This record gives sequence, structure tokens and C-alpha cells, in this order.
Amino acid sequence: MNQGLIAAMAKAGETADSLAAQVGVDPKTAQRWVSLGRVPRPQRRAKIAKILDRDVEELWPDVLKRREPAWFRPWVDIEREAVSLRGYELAWVPGLLQTEAYARATVEGEGLSPSEVDEFAATRTTRHAVLRRHGGPLYVAVIDEAVLRRDAYGDRSVMAEQVAHLVECAQLPSVQLHVVPADVGMYPGLGGPFTIADMPDGTRCAYVDSQAAAQIVEQGRDLATLERRWERIRGEALPRGRSLDLIREAAASWT
Repeated sequence: MNQGLIAAMAKAGETADSLAAQVGVDPKTAQRWVSLGRVPRPQRRAKIAKILDRDVEELWPDVLKRREPAWFRPWVDIEREAVSLRGYELAWVPGLLQTEAYARATVEGEGLSPSEVDEFAATRTTRHAVLRRHGGPLYVAVIDEAVLRRDAYGDRSVMAEQVAHLVECAQLPSVQLHVVPADVGMYPGLGGPFTIADMPDGTRCAYVDSQAAAQIVEQGRDLATLERRWERIRGEALPRGRSLDLIREAAASWT
């Protein structure tokens, strides 16, 4: 519960419903900011602070202590607020499902200092909490089978731990994990990874990764393109049960 926000609202004579109307969100979303302590997206934080005549840092002091890179924070806020996430990964285990050792391996050779690697791994694993939180989003993840077979610079123990972790995650009530088998051949997922977020107010946005700067997509045409690709990719993937069997087989192959 965000006591600072509650006090500011009381002083300004605002309620969750009145804030929702002024910010342009569903009242249930505004109530989550108050009762569950969820952090609104940056533009909404600024608008709320203006309405309440407070600084953003007064209402959400933890924002200054956050460990993820500033450029990635808007998407982390979206993850926390979303009612569902649909993600596809071609080359890596999805970030929300990575172990600390695997997260470290993904940045090996990037020239980061030991402290930067520590920070990166901690940030990545901290995000996992959203999948185990009461009322958190449903996460539907599709991965290419090659993700399960690619070693981590020859360290089999990293992959053994990581794929075993996928087996565990695949059985969480909030997670549906599917695998596109290697015998599929060409399919739309070869164009690269992305995640689509469904928000409480009925809107959608997407995160598209790349070798350069990742981007958050909110435009209708681009979202429609990703929606079509998602459906085609999901159609190539194995059902949940058969995917879990394949993941278990891959886990055994690393031990």
C-alpha cells in the first residue's frame, strides 16, 4: 500500500476514481496504485504528481532506488501492471524465466565490469517476482527449440540449471510455456523476439528487442502486425503438455 500517495490524495480531495478519470485509465488500475502499491508508467506518474501538486519522488520514492537501466524501466512498469504477457524468444530463454547464472552468461563478452554484470543479473532475476505475485499477469511464452539446445559457452551446468528451472516455471499457474520444435523449418518467428502486453484498461503495447535499442510499440498498425505474427508463431508451437515433455527431455540431456 502506498501511504504517501494515499495521504496526498486525501489532502487534494482526490479518490482512485477521480484520478482514473483525469489520467485516462480504468478505475481498477488506479486502485491498484493505491492498495497494491503498483507503480504507474512514467507519463502517468508525472500527470498524477501534477494533479496532486507533489513531486514524483515524494509519491514513489522507490523509483530512485530501482536497479534496472533507465531505458528499460517503462517496460518493467508495464510488466507489473499488465493482466497478461505474450512473449516469443528465438535465441534466448525469456528474461522472466532466466536463472542468475544464465543471465550472467547472456552478457559474457560484452565488456561489462563485474559490478555491472552483478547489477544486470540482479535486475533480471528481480523481475521474476511478477510471475509468482498474487494477481500477477498470465504469462504465455513461446520459445524456439534451439533455445533449449544451445550451450552457455561450454558450461553444461548453466544449461542444466536453466532448463530445469524452465520445467519448474512451466508448471506455475501463471505460466504457459510452448516450444516451436526444430522440425518446423521456416516460420514468422525467425524475424526476432517480441512481447505483447494486455493492460487492465483494455489497451495493448509491445516490446520489440533487437541488436540495437529495443523499443516499446503502441501504434495500432505495428501492434496489429505483431498480433498476426504471434498467432502464426503460436500455431507452430507444440501444446503445453507436449512442450513440457520436450523441455524435460532437454533438461535430462544437459545432466
